[in-house]
Amino acid sequence: MAKKSISKGVIKDIIIVGVGVLVIWIGLQVAFGTQNPFYVVASGSMIPVLQVYDVLIVSGHVTFEEIDVGDIIVFNRPSDHDRVIVHRVASILNEDPKTIRTKGDANPASIPGTDFPITQEEYIGKVAYTIPQIGYVTQLLKPPINYVIIAIVIGIMVVKQMAKRKNEKVLSLSDPLEKDNPDTIEELSDISKVEKDLEYSENLGKLDIDESENKHEESDMSTDNDKSKFS
Repeated sequence: MAKKSISKGVIKDIIIVGVGVLVIWIGLQVAFGTQNPFYVVASGSMIPVLQVYDVLIVSGHVTFEEIDVGDIIVFNRPSDHDRVIVHRVASILNEDPKTIRTKGDANPASIPGTDFPITQEEYIGKVAYTIPQIGYVTQLLKPPINYVIIAIVIGIMVVKQMAKRKNEKVLSLSDPLEKDNPDTIEELSDISKVEKDLEYSENLGKLDIDESENKHEESDMSTDNDKSKFS
């Protein structure tokens, strides 16, 4: 029974954490207007402005039509969309439909099929904020370390549930209304002693009354005998 209760408690905690993460993620998507607002820099093509493992927060609320030369944007590689790239806008190739060319700050030139042509279809968003070096955390999420972290989190939840059940058990045992509580037993025994003392006192009182009545009867009898003698 205890194992089932612990399992239910752990599952409940996991569901709460999962729902919380989901709500936060959806909130961030709405706030930044893109399906994925976070990206990690994986190459040095934008050094020194962006370093490897910098985390980028991308805003999709800046439309492609608003993008201008000098902006740093995130986009899918135009040739086959197999990579996500972050480069700076180098020039506007066409206005209708709008087409741009990008280039990495550390690269000598733009790369065809990678830096251009970029259209609305490839555009993801404009870099709004940069968090330096936080991307190192993503290395911890790779197997097998991520499985170790998950096991540790579940272990903490199990210990938490066991400690909670232990505290509840201790509190129930210390309840003064419980039958097995020593204080309650002592109080009940004291009450019993008082009742016995009262009963004993009542019996003594009865005995005193009976003895006084007997003495009175004996005195009456002796008086009668004296009278008979005088007569």
